[in-house]
Amino acid sequence: MTYAPAEDEQQLIERLRGGEREAFEMFVRRYCNPMYYVARRILRHDDDAREAMQEAFLSAFRKIQQFDARSQFSTWLHRIVVNASLKKLQVRERREKRTIDAFLPTFTDDDHHRIEPRCPILSSEELAQRNELRELLHQKINELPEIYRTVLLLRDIEGLDTEETAQSLQTTTDVVKTRLHRARQALRTLLEPWFSGDQP
Repeated sequence: MTYAPAEDEQQLIERLRGGEREAFEMFVRRYCNPMYYVARRILRHDDDAREAMQEAFLSAFRKIQQFDARSQFSTWLHRIVVNASLKKLQVRERREKRTIDAFLPTFTDDDHHRIEPRCPILSSEELAQRNELRELLHQKINELPEIYRTVLLLRDIEGLDTEETAQSLQTTTDVVKTRLHRARQALRTLLEPWFSGDQP
């Protein structure tokens, strides 16, 4: 994830640390679009995404002295945007939660699929690499219950590892693994009609 040459980026960081207003404006212009889309993927709402991004940028500016120059600045900023988006998402989770059970495959007593899967088992990351399926993938991810959608998004779309995802969601790695497994199963079920030719 690279948005600026390393030397140019380092100069900007030093100016931000010096509290330059012009440097902050340049910082916003440079990272606004990519970070907006990170927030938008998580929140699925334009105004919420803009608010989360603005809060994240202000937070990054206040914490700029804590940035370790040995790491990549865009990665550090990405994490702040993800966390700001997740906080805003938690506020929305007061609404009624849907269960994921309806999206999961069903099995017979001898552990066979009641309906034999007719699509290959693909991770959401593999699907995302296929341009013709990208829009469909995001549409179906958005149909998942929030707690499963968020885990799938952070792991397979935003590229966080299991431990980073657990830290962002303030839960355990075992919970992340369980939710991710169930989310991928549910996503496969949602995508199956498109592979089998049974879509409406």
